[in-house]
Formats: sequence, structure tokens, C-alpha cells
Amino acid sequence: MRHRNIVILTGAGVSAESGVPTFRSDDGLWLGHSVEDVATPEAFARDPALVQDFYNQRRRQMAEVQPNAAHRATADFAARWPGRLTLVTQNVDDLHDRAHAETPPAAGFQLIHMHGELLKVQCTATGRILDWTQDLDAFHDSPFSPDGWLRPHIVWFGEFPLHMDRIERALSACDLFVSIGTSGEVYPAAGFVRRARMAGARTVEINLEPSLGATLFDDGVYGPATQTVPAFLDGLT
Repeated sequence: MRHRNIVILTGAGVSAESGVPTFRSDDGLWLGHSVEDVATPEAFARDPALVQDFYNQRRRQMAEVQPNAAHRATADFAARWPGRLTLVTQNVDDLHDRAHAETPPAAGFQLIHMHGELLKVQCTATGRILDWTQDLDAFHDSPFSPDGWLRPHIVWFGEFPLHMDRIERALSACDLFVSIGTSGEVYPAAGFVRRARMAGARTVEINLEPSLGATLFDDGVYGPATQTVPAFLDGLT
């Protein structure tokens, strides 16, 4: 086995072919809203009704989309890979989770949502997290504290990504790093390729087109994720 410890990073390009819109469009808006209006702690404090409605709409959409061939190929690979495999996703949808539920992974697998999960909420007072599929009101009472509200379990701009210690450990030990469907613009994820290179890993970018950081990768595979991801992962076994 050429590679034993693999880290895969996925971004919006993996879910786009399932019909999940990428948040940031060419004009810089997130589905018609500026980042400052819907994706910062300050926005939530200023207009919680707007922020909750934005994520309510995103949450409802999850019932209308399904994992695509790229999600399923990753799940199939995780089920048969005998080494360690860490899948880090920047996506807040649950499509990776559903694909892995259909095809349970091997023992050496871990899935990390570094930017939170759309189908979870958290208490503003205690930080406790709860599975959630319904809408949230502007000031939705928390079951965990009389002083808290429920907010989307989403890492907003100005907040620190989740599970960075686990991600750092995986990157420092990997011998193959694969970035799938990412723009190379958002940090710290955009810096993962450099950390993997420091560990001596082979680095591969799989994307619709070269990202801003394409020159940092040893190899590039370009085209729709539903075609490129299954073909690439089949070639690893």
C-alpha cells in the first residue's frame, strides 16, 4: 500500500452537483445577502430574525437534495481503505454523513465538519449542541439555559473553525493530501496543503478548474466532481 495516512478536504464543489448552491456567488453575495448581514456574530446580534430565516431556508433545502457520485465514491473508499483516512469538510450540509450512513466506513476513518453543521443548533449560553431539523425563531429559547437562545451551529466569519487540533494531527501525519472542490480562498483550510507538504505528503487538487493555490499541489485533476473523484479514488486501491 503506497499511502497509509490520507487526509481529504472537501468544499462547496463537492455538493454543487447535488443542487446545493455555493454560498458565495460571483458578485460576492451569499444567496442574495452580504456576509455582514447573515454570517457574522454581529449580524445575529443586530438582526436575529434575518439570520435565522437565512439558515431556516438552507435547512429546509436539505430535504430536497441527495448525495451525489462524489459523496458516494468517498464513502465507498472509506469503507474499503485499510489505513487511516480523515475527511475534513468545509461544507455545512449533511451529504457526506448520509453517504457514509449508507456505506459504513472502516475503523480508521473520521469525518470532521470544520465549519459546523446545518442540521445542528447550539445554545448561546452554554455552547451545547443539539440535532435540529425545524425552523428557529429570532429568539428561540434554549432547553439548556434560561439565559440562552438557540443559534445555527455554523462557524461564522470572525469565529474559529472547529476541531483544529484533530485536523492538525491528521495533517502532520498524512502521506497523501487531497483537496476536492475548494476555491483556495478561505483560511485556515487554504493553508492545509502547505501543512501537508511540510509533513512530506503528496498533494493533489481535484477541482472544476485550478484554484488560487493550484501551484502548491503536486498534481491537479480537473473536471466535474462526480466524474473526477470516483476515478481518482478508484486509482488508489
